[in-house]
Amino acid sequence: MDSNQRVGLRRFFASPTNLVLLGFLGVGGFFLISEHWAHLVGTGPLLLLLLLCGGMHFFMHGAHGGHGGHHGNGGSGDRTEGDGARRDSGINRSGDQ
Repeated sequence: MDSNQRVGLRRFFASPTNLVLLGFLGVGGFFLISEHWAHLVGTGPLLLLLLLCGGMHFFMHGAHGGHGGHHGNGGSGDRTEGDGARRDSGINRSGDQ
């Protein structure tokens, strides 16, 4: 963090208006969570399941290179081995080493 950012951050917390805003946001957040705690706990398993699905989708795409790595769909984007296409196996098919 450079000195300009630190000065800007100090100015933010030095302003009485911003401190009052942060106080109201903190009190409002506390009451929002405390009054709706039963709803949050009740939907916990559903939210956990949705987060797990999203996380698996996000992290498991690394195994096949994303959506652009599919070959053989007949589109004009198909590449041959001669123009540098990614090989799925580690075997050198041309016989060179």
